[in-house]
Amino acid sequence: MKRFLPSLLVLLVAATSNVFAAEGLISLKSPLTAKETMNRFEENAKQRGLIIFARIDHAAGAVKVGKTLRPTELLIFGNPMGGTPLIECAQTAGIDLPLKALVWEDPKGQVWLGYNDPAYLAKRHGAIDCPAVAPLTKALAGLAEATLAARLTNPQTN
Repeated sequence: MKRFLPSLLVLLVAATSNVFAAEGLISLKSPLTAKETMNRFEENAKQRGLIIFARIDHAAGAVKVGKTLRPTELLIFGNPMGGTPLIECAQTAGIDLPLKALVWEDPKGQVWLGYNDPAYLAKRHGAIDCPAVAPLTKALAGLAEATLAARLTNPQTN
């Protein structure tokens, strides 16, 4: 039962959080700072053998042009074992791969973790029945769950 509760919590948060999200974007509230959230997401991705292609700090970029943004970071990551099957179903899906995760802080100070729903990507590219969708969905949900539950299991880590 204890192992089931974190999964249920993430699913409930996802269900209520997506009401206000952009179409196809799964948005989850994070109890961590933006930096902690992205650091943990990146570390979890590496532990699962995913390749980190880039980490982009949009707020830092804004400073370079005299603008300010609340914390906003994008991680581009993936693995050919996960992405290639989706591209085999619809080659145009390559425009949406590698996968991306966005962490941002909203005007009220709430931090969010967002990523594209693989089912939405498949639909966008006319590959609704693509068998790659379920494993990608499971992998992304697992990454998000591990990231957001990290504080509960390891409160000493920052």
